Amino acid sequence: MVPERRLREQMLKIGHLCYERHLLVSLDGNLSVLMSDTEILCTRAGCHKGFLTDEDLIVVDRQGRKIRGSGNPTSEIFMHIACYEERPDVKAVVHTHPPISIAFTIANVSMARCVLPEVVLTLGTVPTVEYETTGTHALADKIRPYVRDHDAILMDRHGAVCLGKDLFTAYCNLETMEHTALITKTARDLGGVKELDPVEAGRLRSMGLKRYGGPPSAVAKADQVGADLPAACTGCAVAAPDARPGTRR
Repeated sequence: MVPERRLREQMLKIGHLCYERHLLVSLDGNLSVLMSDTEILCTRAGCHKGFLTDEDLIVVDRQGRKIRGSGNPTSEIFMHIACYEERPDVKAVVHTHPPISIAFTIANVSMARCVLPEVVLTLGTVPTVEYETTGTHALADKIRPYVRDHDAILMDRHGAVCLGKDLFTAYCNLETMEHTALITKTARDLGGVKELDPVEAGRLRSMGLKRYGGPPSAVAKADQVGADLPAACTGCAVAAPDARPGTRR
């Protein structure tokens, strides 16, 4: 296991980066990392990630009960716990409010599309979870099915949940999501989005799962036609299963 001191240093760095990269503002967002089978290091409630210090970090157990630290753990700790329960391969969770990605959910435009080759290789697609009240068990339960199959998830009007084997990987997934949103929005502003050929999208995703890995459920489909991509990417006539009803493409 990575020493606690090192994990604390990493969390401070990632928190600062999230703020510097405009992926959250004010007291938004929260981060966590598994320290052991029984302990989670997380940010406390009401702290500014751009000025995050060691005093802003709290250790909780796998039920969200504080073990040590000053203040209260993030009110969204149950969302983090849900991610760890659903994905034993996940060791870190980064939740922020990336503005362009959130704008896609408010505009009811799906990001569960295959547009950029490098994104298909590493993330596949980014689904959107229907709206639920922040900081509740209901929200934690609602994201569970999406967590099983994706490393980057959007929550309607709320923000992003990005997962990884460590904090750096989870943060990279977040950056990739928001960068994709920016490119896609720019293309839409210029006249439209040209999506990848369905056969090429399937080929890329299969290659990416074998080369870089991903959710175990996705890796298990690497040799299937289209791998784990939604119907919207593989040319099927039906709507993408991970896009919300009524979502515009």
